[in-house]
Amino acid sequence: MTAYRDLWQELCALKNLELAFKKARKGKPTKLDVVEFEHNLKDNLLRLRIELLFHSYKPRALETFILRDPKTRKISKSDFRDRIVHHALCNIIEPMFEKQFIYDSYANRKRKGTLKAIQRFEHFIKKGSKQHSRKCFILKADVKKYFENVDQDILVSILKRKIKDQKILWLIKIILSNYHALPGKGMPLGNLTSQFFANVYLNELDQFVKKQLKAKYYIRYVDDFAIIHLSKDKLDEYKEKVDKFLKEELALQLHPDKSKIIPYQQGVPFLGMKVFPYHKLIIRKNVRKFRKRISVLNQEYILKKATYDKIYDFVEGWDSYAKQADAFKLRKKFLKDIECNFPGEISTKEINRLQPNALKPTTKPI
Repeated sequence: MTAYRDLWQELCALKNLELAFKKARKGKPTKLDVVEFEHNLKDNLLRLRIELLFHSYKPRALETFILRDPKTRKISKSDFRDRIVHHALCNIIEPMFEKQFIYDSYANRKRKGTLKAIQRFEHFIKKGSKQHSRKCFILKADVKKYFENVDQDILVSILKRKIKDQKILWLIKIILSNYHALPGKGMPLGNLTSQFFANVYLNELDQFVKKQLKAKYYIRYVDDFAIIHLSKDKLDEYKEKVDKFLKEELALQLHPDKSKIIPYQQGVPFLGMKVFPYHKLIIRKNVRKFRKRISVLNQEYILKKATYDKIYDFVEGWDSYAKQADAFKLRKKFLKDIECNFPGEISTKEINRLQPNALKPTTKPI
C-alpha cells in the first residue's frame, strides 16, 4: 500500500525552506534583498513558515521593468522571500509532473536546455529527410503572446488532476493572482513558477501532438515548437489541428506571422540559430544581443557593480552556445575583445581548474 504524503507539511518543512533559500540565493549572494534576508536567516525562514502554515502568507507586489533584447519584453520580478516560496513549491510538485512530460520538451528542465534542443532538432531533420536524401518540410511555430494569455482557471484545472492537496492549490492560486494583467489571464515572465507552469500548460499540446496527431518528429522549447515531415500537406493538416486544439482547449492561438511551413533546405530559425542541412548560423539579432549584453557588463564592471566572474560565466555560456554554429571567426573575435577589455583578469573557475594541475608532481615518483 502506498504511503500517504502530506504535501503541505513537506512544503512548509524548515528543511525544504532552507533548500529553497539556497536555490533562490544561487548566483545572487551580494544582492541587497538577499543580504538583508540572510542577515536574520533563521528568524526570516521561521516567519515565512508560520505565514504559510497559518495561511496568512501574501506575496509582495511584483517589480516590473522592460527588457529590449532585441524584442521588447515586460519582466516581473518577485521579492526575494517570494522567490523562496516559489522554489519551496517547485521542490515538492515538480517531480510529480516531470515524469508526465514528453522527452522532447527542452525548456527549464534538468539535463535539457538550449544546446540539447538544437542538437535534437538537427537529429530530427536528418531522420525526417532520410539523412538529407529527400526533401522535407518543417512546421515552425510559436504561440501568440503565450505568457500573457495563459488562462489561470484552465491551468489550475490541469494541476488539480495531479494535486489533490487543497492547501497546495491555495498557494498556487495566491501566486497566480499576484500578477495583474487581464482578469484571470497571464503569468509573469521571470518567475520560477511561471517557467514550470508553462511546461505543465503546454504539456497538453505535447500529448495531443504525440498521441492524437502521432507526429514522430516534434520538439518544443517553451512556446516555440517544430514538427518535421516529408509531406507539406500533412504539416498543413497538423497546423490546422494544432491551432484548433490551442483555441478550444487552452484558450491560445498560433502566432500568425511566426507559424510557417518551411522547406528545410532554406534554413529554419530555431532558438537563435538558422539551421541548414549541413551547417548552422547564429541569427544576426542574437549577435547584436550578445554585443549589447557585453557592453552593459563592461560598464557594470567599471562601476564595480559586476565581478569578472559574472562576465566570465556569461561569455563561457555564450561560447558553448556559439560552438554549435559555424561561427569560428566570430567566436575568435569576441574572445579576443574580451581579453583586450579585461587584461590579466582570471575567474574563480579558472583558478579552481588550475589548482589540481598545480598540485600534480612534474616527475614520476620513484
